[in-house]
Amino acid sequence: MQPSADAFPGRADRTEPTSSSARGVPPPRSAPEVESAPPGPESVSEVPSAQDAGGSGPADGLTERERGILAFERHWWRHAGAKEQAIRDTFSLSATRYYQLLNALLDNPAALAADPLLVGRLRRLRSSRARNRRR
Repeated sequence: MQPSADAFPGRADRTEPTSSSARGVPPPRSAPEVESAPPGPESVSEVPSAQDAGGSGPADGLTERERGILAFERHWWRHAGAKEQAIRDTFSLSATRYYQLLNALLDNPAALAADPLLVGRLRRLRSSRARNRRR
């Protein structure tokens, strides 16, 4: 049975694949539209951004190294010690310093906006490990 066009507002212009409509699975939802208000005097930040200071940071507010750390964290490591060696080779940092930078990055709202799934997963892992240490 085909769901009516009224069941999914805004989706009437798209055709559903036959495999999902045959199983009665609704089509995937699109991302919600972002509401943006014009910046008022109360929403203007007093802290200059990296671009205002002449930095090479993009519009997302992350530096090249921060974007590299997020990209690096998307990888999975099979062997113990392989990640630590890759950290030294890629970033020329000790593993301790890398994880200090990563933890600071996880608290950065720009990182959450850049990659919400990855940052959310890493935040959950961090809080889970903190809970286990308290036990």
